[in-house]
Amino acid sequence: MSDGTTGLTENPENRSETEIRRDKLSALQQAGKDPFYITTCPHDRSAQEIRDRFAELENQDVCIAGRIMGWRDMGKAGFMDLADRSGRIQVYMKIDQVGEESYTDLKNYWDVGDIISVKGYVFKTRRGEISVHAKEIRLLSKSLLPLPEKFHGLKDTDLRYRQRYLDLIMNPEVRETFLKRSAIIRAIRDVLDGLGYVEVETPVLNTVAGGAAARPFVTHHNTLDMDLYLRIATELHLKRLIVGGMERVYEIGPCFRNEGMDVKHSPEYTSLELYEAYTDYHGMMDRTELLVQECARKACGTERVTWQGEEIDLSGQFTRLSMNDAIQKYAGIDFLSFKGDDEKAREVAGQLHLELGSADRWGDIMAKAFEATVEDKLVQPTFIYDYPVEVSPLTKRKRGMPELVERFELFINRCEFANAYSELNDPIDQRGRFVHQAELRASGEEETDVIDEDFLTAMEYGMPPTGGMGMGIDRLVMLLTDSASIRDVLLFPTMKPRED
Repeated sequence: MSDGTTGLTENPENRSETEIRRDKLSALQQAGKDPFYITTCPHDRSAQEIRDRFAELENQDVCIAGRIMGWRDMGKAGFMDLADRSGRIQVYMKIDQVGEESYTDLKNYWDVGDIISVKGYVFKTRRGEISVHAKEIRLLSKSLLPLPEKFHGLKDTDLRYRQRYLDLIMNPEVRETFLKRSAIIRAIRDVLDGLGYVEVETPVLNTVAGGAAARPFVTHHNTLDMDLYLRIATELHLKRLIVGGMERVYEIGPCFRNEGMDVKHSPEYTSLELYEAYTDYHGMMDRTELLVQECARKACGTERVTWQGEEIDLSGQFTRLSMNDAIQKYAGIDFLSFKGDDEKAREVAGQLHLELGSADRWGDIMAKAFEATVEDKLVQPTFIYDYPVEVSPLTKRKRGMPELVERFELFINRCEFANAYSELNDPIDQRGRFVHQAELRASGEEETDVIDEDFLTAMEYGMPPTGGMGMGIDRLVMLLTDSASIRDVLLFPTMKPRED
């Protein structure tokens, strides 16, 4: 078997590896040793636990189970590398310890990739490697396809995403990424639960694609004979719960947008949205800061991380900068000095070489100027707040400055991570903004909010002052695992099927 993917059996007929493995399985089955008949396997230790607790477990009997990743044959003895979910550990086998029949089966019928159990005692080899000295070995499942060759591994990115199970077997760092993802989500729940938030579930199938300006996926319900939409956001349902008096709610779950795909966007992604009554966007800044820092501590053990070559310091209070001040700082333009002046804004857009739509107004142009002149400068965590009302249809207007709204976005390493508001709770104002969005849609703008009459009805019963925040879990995982692409942090990313 050695360290490669084949066993020790000669192959004079030049058969494929899969054919050889199927023949081995057939031989085992004919001998009454079919591994697929085995239903349970008690095992009491993991590879990592044995390493961590060696002083306590040395010379103690243990039972482990996992996948064979390599075997070094020395005649009547051998060393095997066994991998379980916690990592790898070495197993030492001697023919007079495990029995001649078991050892012969191992040499003749077992392969790298097979899943086995080992009973034995913990010891350390003369070279100082913590290992398990086998007393009993048992085949639990036969691998009929060979694993990728050891020294080249599984490097093809497309294949890694399509066959994530193989990626997890061959690349331990990939498993670590998803263990960190789990730790991040657990940390979010711990923080919010500790603050008195209630985790809820809202519908994935919606009759109205509301809560964000995005293109939805459309499906059809046969019984009701009507089109439904996969949700693009959980916002409007969660706000209904605030109206209902739940006061602090959050949801972690999938959302869907029928739009482009790139290293930071996936049509299916995991969203966190939280809403808290009787606070505003400043309160949401504090919540967001706490969540990011706690996730970093739990997943990385530190608030100083590296993402794609940039050192990011997540400790302390994040920088807080208004959008207008940010544009002034990096482009020298004070949009508030000509607020509401669409003609002057278009003149500035020409100077900045911005692409405008026919319906773009002062606020739209201010937002585009920010994207063009500021976003790529925001490396360390920065809250950009006070957005123009035109690009924020669900947000409360800023007191004393109705051209702006109480909204922020969190930027880290030139990427947006969170979006938050002092939520609009005036149903009359909200209807007016929905109507404006509908007019934009009628003029050809597809990615606009739609009118949700039931949500407006809920608001008319009275919604308390509320702060709300949405964050893409996948991007946060990218940051805290130093991953370059969103597909690196999705176990099964959306991909077009291969022609073959």
